[in-house]
Formats: sequence, structure tokens, C-alpha cells
Amino acid sequence: MTTQSIPTPSAPLSKERLQQLYRTAWWLALATIVYNLAEGFISTYLGLEDESFTLFGFGLDSFIECISGMGIAHLVWRSRSEATSQRDSFERTALRVTGFAFYGLAIGLSATVVWNIWSGHRPDTTIWGIVVALVSISVMWALIWQKEKTGTALRSEAILADARCARVCLWMSGILLASSAIYAYTGFPYADALGTIGLIVFSIREGKECFEKAKSDQLCTCHT
Repeated sequence: MTTQSIPTPSAPLSKERLQQLYRTAWWLALATIVYNLAEGFISTYLGLEDESFTLFGFGLDSFIECISGMGIAHLVWRSRSEATSQRDSFERTALRVTGFAFYGLAIGLSATVVWNIWSGHRPDTTIWGIVVALVSISVMWALIWQKEKTGTALRSEAILADARCARVCLWMSGILLASSAIYAYTGFPYADALGTIGLIVFSIREGKECFEKAKSDQLCTCHT
């Protein structure tokens, strides 16, 4: 993981400017939660309709990210009144629940991969997987850019760490895009299964990182 340095400002920020930046950071955290909810509903529905396990698993991951997002939003809200990067009980609980959810997702997706390969199952289409992945990459890049800009202005390692960890979502969107595009344009029968395996790997890694962060005040253990 590349650690982004926070530049030292030439002059302190005014109280009004600080509050404005913290409001922006909080709205960015809220926007991330709302987007992940919408992405989760759309992806799971289309994944079931098209029988694409990669798209369905991607949607479940989006729901799990909402739990983590609530912890981030809570941390940003607390930072408005107290300059601290230490987690409270709510944030640690959110991380543990998120960790268990990621492990559960990995187990569930592993079962679908076995069934997928054993039965020779093939999705009806993966076009929607391509569309969802492209939209997700575009939205997440915009959110990451805004979070990095706001975090740098606030000199907040918490917000910058959130932006770094959000890059994992880009990798998962990339997996969805690659597997969906390969199947759509080549008909390779195991493309969906390979995409699902990719999500399993990231789910296990994210689950592990959630438990590591819950045990300490380290803001980001993501390797992006």
C-alpha cells in the first residue's frame, strides 16, 4: 500500500472552512452508502435474472460495503467535534460485522462455484455485468477523487484511508467487467466461475482486514 502524505498548509483553516469540509466528507460517505445500496439491489436482481453468479456476488458485496460505510460515516461525523482517529465501539462493531459478512459471502460464493463447474451452468447473458461494472468504476473513481481532495484539505488521515480502501471496489468492479466481457464476446464457459473466484479472493482479504482494523486504530490495512 502506498501511503499518501498529507501536505502541511501555509495557514490554518478557518472554523467555517473546516465545518464546510467536514460536511462535504460526511455527504461523500453518505453518497457511498446510498450508491452501494442501489448497486446492491440492481446487481443482485440482474444477477438472478441472468443467472450470473459473478454479478449476483458483486451485488451482495455492495450490501456488505454499506455496513463498513456506516462506520466511516460515523467516524467522519465524530471528527467534526473531536480531532481523533481512534475507533469507538460502534465503528469496531461495524468492522466485525462486515468481516463476518465477507467471510459468509466467500463461503456462499465458493458453493456456487462448485455447483457452477459441476453442472456446467452458463449465464443467460453477462451484458448487464459489463454495464454495472463500467458504471461502478466511473462512480467510484469520482468518489475516491473527491474523498482524496477533501481529506487532503482537512489533513485527515481517516478520510484519506477511506479513499485508499475504496480502491478495492475498483478491483472488484474490474473482475466483474473482465469476466462479463470475456463471456459475452467469447462464450468461454468458465468465465463466470473464474470471476466468482476472484470475488471470493477479495472477500476473504477484505474480511481479514476488517478484523485487523477492529483490533487496532490503524485506519487502513488495504493493499491497493
